[in-house]
Amino acid sequence: MNIRQRIAQFAQYQRTVRELNALDSRQLTDLGITRADIKNIARGKTL
Repeated sequence: MNIRQRIAQFAQYQRTVRELNALDSRQLTDLGITRADIKNIARGKTL
């Protein structure tokens, strides 16, 4: 993976974390996730 791809991947990670953190607890519960899951989800890891 070259540096350009890594930067794009990190930007996507940050965007995903920011968007999920913007949701309230009820919305996260509706999606079946907790705040503790957000970073793993942003990394693409399954629960």
